[in-house]
Amino acid sequence: MRERERAVRPQLSEEKIVRCAIEMADADGIDALSMRRIATRLGTGTTSLYRHITGKEELIELMVDAVHGEHPAPAATGDDWRAQLADAARGFRAALLRHPWLAQQAARRPALGPNVVARTDRVLGIAALATDDPTLAGMVVELVNTYVLGHTGAELAELEAQRATGMTENEWRESVGVYVRQVVESGRYPHFNRRVLEADDPDADARFEFGLHCLLTGIAALVDRR
Repeated sequence: MRERERAVRPQLSEEKIVRCAIEMADADGIDALSMRRIATRLGTGTTSLYRHITGKEELIELMVDAVHGEHPAPAATGDDWRAQLADAARGFRAALLRHPWLAQQAARRPALGPNVVARTDRVLGIAALATDDPTLAGMVVELVNTYVLGHTGAELAELEAQRATGMTENEWRESVGVYVRQVVESGRYPHFNRRVLEADDPDADARFEFGLHCLLTGIAALVDRR
């Protein structure tokens, strides 16, 4: 019976460890990740993990690379670089929203695993449709990535606030409604009042698309002048 149990026991692998770590980080955050917790989840000893991965730092690099490989950026085609760069930005945002811990890691020094390098190469290829200057192409990609990180960071912060307080955004607005009404009725802040009383309230997707459109329009104007 013991021999049979050994035969059917799932074999530990780097891929299995990384996938387990991603699931745990998605649920509890990167700070809650530890080799001991992963070993417990996989039903093995911590020492067994170190036969495949040297430690948490390497594990996080492997996690970052794995999630970049989930939905690879398409290679550049044709000449419509704006549409393709917009699609790449949307894909990056989707990855950040699927894996909230990724934004923190992406803002640091970049991991250089094969999936990250492949994505970078493809997005640079899209930027190269707009300019032959590799320096400018690199700056364009960096600018778009920075926009995505900033916008999505605000989205993730709101989601974290909802988790921490137990209130949705609408519930929070209701909780501060009395105060906001007092501010409006004071008449001291006319532009704020117009924003509260007259302006539409676009959702996160609409705000993202607006900012992305403005950014790409500015980039297009720049490259056209060069």
